[in-house]
Amino acid sequence: MSGYNVRALRSQFPILGHEVHGQPLVYLDNAATSQKPRAVLDASRNYYELLNSNIHRGTHYLAQEATAAHERARDTVAAHLNAGSREEIIFTSGTTDGINLVASVLGYSGRIDPGDTIVISNLEHHSNIVPWQMLCERSGASLEVIPVHEDGTLDLECFHRLLDAHEDTLKLVALTHVSNAFGTVLPVQAAIKSAHEAGALVLIDGAQAAPHLALDLQALDVDFYVFSGHKVYAPTGIGVLYGKRALLEGLPPWRGGGEMIKKVAYDGTTYNDLPYKFEAGTPNIEGAIALAAALDFLNGLGLDDLHEHEHALIGHAASTLSGIEGVKLYGPRDRAGSLSFNVEGIHHYDLGTLIDKMGVALRTGHHCCQPLMARFGITGTLRASFACFNDEGDVQRLAQAVEKSAGMLR
Repeated sequence: MSGYNVRALRSQFPILGHEVHGQPLVYLDNAATSQKPRAVLDASRNYYELLNSNIHRGTHYLAQEATAAHERARDTVAAHLNAGSREEIIFTSGTTDGINLVASVLGYSGRIDPGDTIVISNLEHHSNIVPWQMLCERSGASLEVIPVHEDGTLDLECFHRLLDAHEDTLKLVALTHVSNAFGTVLPVQAAIKSAHEAGALVLIDGAQAAPHLALDLQALDVDFYVFSGHKVYAPTGIGVLYGKRALLEGLPPWRGGGEMIKKVAYDGTTYNDLPYKFEAGTPNIEGAIALAAALDFLNGLGLDDLHEHEHALIGHAASTLSGIEGVKLYGPRDRAGSLSFNVEGIHHYDLGTLIDKMGVALRTGHHCCQPLMARFGITGTLRASFACFNDEGDVQRLAQAVEKSAGMLR
């Protein structure tokens, strides 16, 4: 791949120089949280060393400089997503926060009534299940679930049957863009089009898509899109909700407090304009600035080259692990980011614990997808998830650790 130098990239991630249990670290838990390059670490430190101040209301130098940096970060996010305007970018604490915001304000607005229908899929993270269950409990709406095939792909025929069956009551379709458990890439553009034709709004959980795919929200024509900074090389505690401007303007605020107001009086309050209407209180200023640095870093890699690298690497990992006795892979052959597997007769937690002792960090458990695990009759999997800095050496270390650990536990 032209211009893609993994060795040079690895040198930009200080944590990769550490040892774990006396072994060089192999970090394959990026779907849970990504490691941070120096550019992001520097952006965080520089904010606190040079700019630290509250924003928007101060007249002094630091307040104005911090405000400018924070709002430049919003512009960076808007450009990265190809949003229609910067006012469509709401800073949140993460994907979960963004989904809860949308679920809450849809309920407050009276858009979801008794007898209405919300559709999700069997691939969803708990964060894209529970807020909709809570909204259904409050509103009297019902929740329908699109099943998945044995290969972990969405049952599109059932999806369209659900749209047809609930054409008079369907209000929202909420889907993941990329499954955090299986790496399944959903056909979200086609799903959005079909949902819109059925009269529904669409929210897409982009937590696992943002680190791996180029995003064009105008082309997707999605109503709401959410993602977390810490999955995409930025710090924890920062995320983004994109919403179409006309929708956001018509929805009530979620939280009350400073910044989300124009005028407060005891006989009534006038709310602020977008995006500030949905950003009550002092925001995560450093997080937004560091998120912008992370997106600049990501774009600097070349998203096409990055996708090619990661796609080849995950394919190599699937092929290599498949050659180990007892290994069962989950999900489709064409994955993004994550590769889930089990070894026959061995509990995933036990295997993951031994693999960690060999310096390889991966995730074990249900990955906040208990209904999906139940669909496949398992309690969880081991999940290796990849980032820009992983290489074939990491895959080999993973395979060696799996094979050795499995041999010890048989």
